[in-house]
Amino acid sequence: MEKFIHITDTHLVTPGEPLYGLDPYARLVACVDDILENHTDAQCCVITGDLTHRGEATGYAALREQLDRLPFPVFPLMGNHDLRSAFTGSFPERLRDEDGFVQGRFDLGDGTLLMLDTLDEGQHGGLYCESRLAWLARQLDEAGDRPVYLFMHHPPFDIGIPSLDHLGLANPEAFLKCVGGRKNVRHLFFGHVHRPVCGSWHGIPYSTMRGLNHQVPFDMHTVDLVRQSHEPPAYAVVLLADDQVTVRFHDYLDKSALVDEDAGMRGM
Repeated sequence: MEKFIHITDTHLVTPGEPLYGLDPYARLVACVDDILENHTDAQCCVITGDLTHRGEATGYAALREQLDRLPFPVFPLMGNHDLRSAFTGSFPERLRDEDGFVQGRFDLGDGTLLMLDTLDEGQHGGLYCESRLAWLARQLDEAGDRPVYLFMHHPPFDIGIPSLDHLGLANPEAFLKCVGGRKNVRHLFFGHVHRPVCGSWHGIPYSTMRGLNHQVPFDMHTVDLVRQSHEPPAYAVVLLADDQVTVRFHDYLDKSALVDEDAGMRGM
């Protein structure tokens, strides 16, 4: 069984600077601390975009400082708040395809992780252009019968939160044409929505979760305003097996009391 960590939406600013009344750098440090305490046996980590809030070099440098503490490969991806040029300064060995997009492949056991770049700089919504689609199609072909797990920032479909649904991928039909019907695509991991959401899309299971700083409240009515909330942050611990994908969301700052089972009680 393979194990990896999924993190999303760190939204770093200059360390010590608050964002929406919270400290994104402190939350990242606490996240890395928790992973080091509990999951050093993971084989890699993927961060699905919005690494920084304004594409600042100081934010990327702070991210690099913390990610270097982890004992396994980490793959940071681009989100709509990121800038590729500033990111490159702190991550010169980044994932990179032949056209300069932050995309790449990592083989994990019998499976293949494909990390995608959906950034459309200057836009809050995402884009997966023809050159990126061509890269993805080649990777899926080369994977053959190997199980493939996709990672991206923007979801290629609506999730039922109106304020976010118009900020997804701009060309979902083209993306679906590329990945739909592929028997080797087993799961899609994404970020951007700052909420725990699971389901399936055209037969492809998917999952996302809360980010490391602010969240988006569960509001199925507001259209024109994206609000933020102080719900607790989370990361995911993912287990891959031949016949199963298990995604466990961990609210790593939750300090709820633990209650021992009564002597006369058994089970839940």
